[in-house]
Amino acid sequence: MKRPPLARRRNIGIISHIDAGKTTTTERILFYSGAIHRIGEVDDGSATTDWMAQERERGISITAAAVTCPWKDHEITLIDTPGHVDFTIEVERSLRVLDGAVAIFSAVEGVEPQSETVWRQADRFQVPRIAYVNKLDRTGADFGRAVAMMREKLGARTVLLQFPDGEGDRYRGQVDVLTGEYLSWEEADEGRAVHRRPAGGELAGRARELREAAAEAAADFDEGLMEAFLEGKGIGAEDIRRGLRRGVLACQLVPVFCGSSLRNRGVQPLLDAVLDYLPSPLDVPPARGHRPPKEGEGDGEAPEAEERPPAGDAPFSALVFKVQMDEGRRLTYLRVYSGRLASGAPAYNTARRVSERAARLFHMYSHKRERIEEVGPGDIAAAAGFKYAATGDTLCDEKHPIAFEPIHAPHPVISIAVEARDSAGAKKLEEALQKLEAEDPTFRARRDPDTGQVVMSGMGELHLDVLTRRIGEEFGVEVRVGKPRVVYRETIQRPDEAEATYDRELAGKAQFARVKVRAAPAPGKGVSVGSRVRALEEGGTLPRKLLQA
Repeated sequence: MKRPPLARRRNIGIISHIDAGKTTTTERILFYSGAIHRIGEVDDGSATTDWMAQERERGISITAAAVTCPWKDHEITLIDTPGHVDFTIEVERSLRVLDGAVAIFSAVEGVEPQSETVWRQADRFQVPRIAYVNKLDRTGADFGRAVAMMREKLGARTVLLQFPDGEGDRYRGQVDVLTGEYLSWEEADEGRAVHRRPAGGELAGRARELREAAAEAAADFDEGLMEAFLEGKGIGAEDIRRGLRRGVLACQLVPVFCGSSLRNRGVQPLLDAVLDYLPSPLDVPPARGHRPPKEGEGDGEAPEAEERPPAGDAPFSALVFKVQMDEGRRLTYLRVYSGRLASGAPAYNTARRVSERAARLFHMYSHKRERIEEVGPGDIAAAAGFKYAATGDTLCDEKHPIAFEPIHAPHPVISIAVEARDSAGAKKLEEALQKLEAEDPTFRARRDPDTGQVVMSGMGELHLDVLTRRIGEEFGVEVRVGKPRVVYRETIQRPDEAEATYDRELAGKAQFARVKVRAAPAPGKGVSVGSRVRALEEGGTLPRKLLQA
């Protein structure tokens, strides 16, 4: 199948707080685009992007999964990211390589803590966003409150392009602000058809008010629109979309859409919005990096800046954003920024200063793989054969080296001790931990030199519980876990000196020595331990023998 040109491709992520409906929305996107023929559900463990056994069992996303689907002569590569704070690295490295994002908010809870976290991550990488207020059918849904929270907590300049007709049990459909159409769906056909008719009454009046506000926002980014707006001329829907798109690409505007993904309402207009407002690889600035120093060159000099445009005839460059162990083999996920890489061709790793060959290249569909012969600009793909590539490494043409900014992972915050249940599993445990470390930059494993324990460190209890179960299920090592032992070291409280002289005759010979010793407390504050209990001899209340015991 021939792929569309770069201008008709979108690389987007779905981001939100946990349980806002990311995976449910992703499943509907795949269904309505024809990528799948049956809707899977998170609750029964049949969602396409929740492919891990633990994801299906727990009903949450643990790892980011990439899928691709067609929509109106376009190709959309979508990454469904986890919403739990323990797996925030999955969002971090996904946003690093994506061109746009759909931020999903629950109409009941609005902006939640992890919503703020992923929003700030998108701000840091300058990722254009559109917003989708989900779960309008839920009791307690409040569309206006959710949008107000976006403005207050996130500082987003929102532009309402849809609003609901009713909320909770009274939610029936929604209004398209730019066209003035009333949109509705039927349960009988699983929401396949979007029914459109002119909105009437109060709904039409509100649509006209919001359309005026949308035109004003669009005019801020289009001089032609600004002139027409000030002169009171009519502005067409396509003109407004063009101005809004410019504001979105500048990360200044956030168009807001709504629906209920679980009830199959609102997803098709959201897909249209992805095409209308989010960027293609050609719409984002060229990838920026620097020329890595050659061997023998001084590291103190300022690095020479380099850029890579999204062109097939430019030198090859890509960023490794994820490493995954697939049936014991390393699978390296790449975002290609420029040039082309053929299966079996070499790529130079500027971080490791080594050249390796991409033995096989794959187009990923969740955990399934499709063999391809070449990758080019804008592609998100996977490669087998790279032994040394790690998350954040740059792969490029060795004759035209470039190093992109690496992906920075947060430090682990919690630790547990782990050990194999038998000696035969000790070696396998060590190998399993090494592979998990290669996959997850927020995971650390080390052997404590004082206690001899193997200590696992991660982002939270859920994170470590997931990894512990993977050690048993994927690597076949039965383990025991517990709290790390703490080694206490005693030290004196203040510096002191002592001197002693040895002067004695032994076997008719004089023996003489003088020793001077100075002791000081060990570094660090530590904890002082003392006793306020006095013995009877000192006028206290306890016998000395009991005090000594």
